[in-house]
Amino acid sequence: MSPKELMYIEDALGHEQILLTQCRSAAQSLQDGELRQYANQLAEKHQKLFDQLYRLV
Repeated sequence: MSPKELMYIEDALGHEQILLTQCRSAAQSLQDGELRQYANQLAEKHQKLFDQLYRLV
């Protein structure tokens, strides 16, 4: 893997981490159960994407 490709993956990992954190934060602050569940599903999705990208490194 080239250094430039590694930088792209590291950047994507950072983005996924931010999105994961935001989704978890939103889920904790939401009062509506359906919206909270959706935010948790999005957090799970971003966790899976993070894990997949991390395995590339």
